Amino acid sequence: MVQIFDLHKDFGSNSVLKGVDLEVARGEVVVVLGRSGSGKSTMLRCINHLEKPTHGAVVVDGEVMGYREKGGKLHELKPKEVARQRANTGMVFQSFNLFPHLTVLENIIEAPRRVRGRPEAECVADALEALSDVGLREKAYVYPGTLSGGQQQRVAIARALVMKPRVMLFDEPTSALDPELVGEVLEVMKRLAASGMTMIVVTHEVGFARNVADRVVFMSEGRIVEQGPPADVIDNPSHEATRLFLSNLM
Repeated sequence: MVQIFDLHKDFGSNSVLKGVDLEVARGEVVVVLGRSGSGKSTMLRCINHLEKPTHGAVVVDGEVMGYREKGGKLHELKPKEVARQRANTGMVFQSFNLFPHLTVLENIIEAPRRVRGRPEAECVADALEALSDVGLREKAYVYPGTLSGGQQQRVAIARALVMKPRVMLFDEPTSALDPELVGEVLEVMKRLAASGMTMIVVTHEVGFARNVADRVVFMSEGRIVEQGPPADVIDNPSHEATRLFLSNLM
């Protein structure tokens, strides 16, 4: 579903990604661990072309993100075409990014109406179904400001799901939440994983990685230094950077 080839990303003289290679199978749940500044979030943003790679390529379900191949060369896509591609990769950020002046339902139907051009009635039906999936159907007509942080993050997940993405990207979705609200968001993510959704999750929630991930990837200084089943990477890490990181969390 996702293929990353020799991915580099520089911000001026700061090299954040230094040759990342990664493949994620359809239906696989991959959890990415690493210290702040290791390149985890930048890698996610390159997957859906929110960041343009300095070098390398990302392929999602057979499409090179941000480019079209023609005559053996890659040609950069126009912003509207990139938006169409990006709609296939749902992304949930640390912050909820909900429009405060729109109801929960209006927040969710905005993208499918504008990006996909789908009829409003169809969007509403899909939005209510997505809200049911995250346990918040009764909150469809309230405003985001009346919701807890955990509820707002679950709405953000529903907003991504309503686009019917091929892969879901989570960028530390619980890091901005109070500890007592983390569990409700992780529970929604567990159900989503169980449904067969392809997921790449950047998080510090080691328990989630251990119980839900098919594979754990550890990043350090812009590179993947270790990856494998959770039991191997979490319980018996082979790289010193992984051991140090986990010893501070557990």
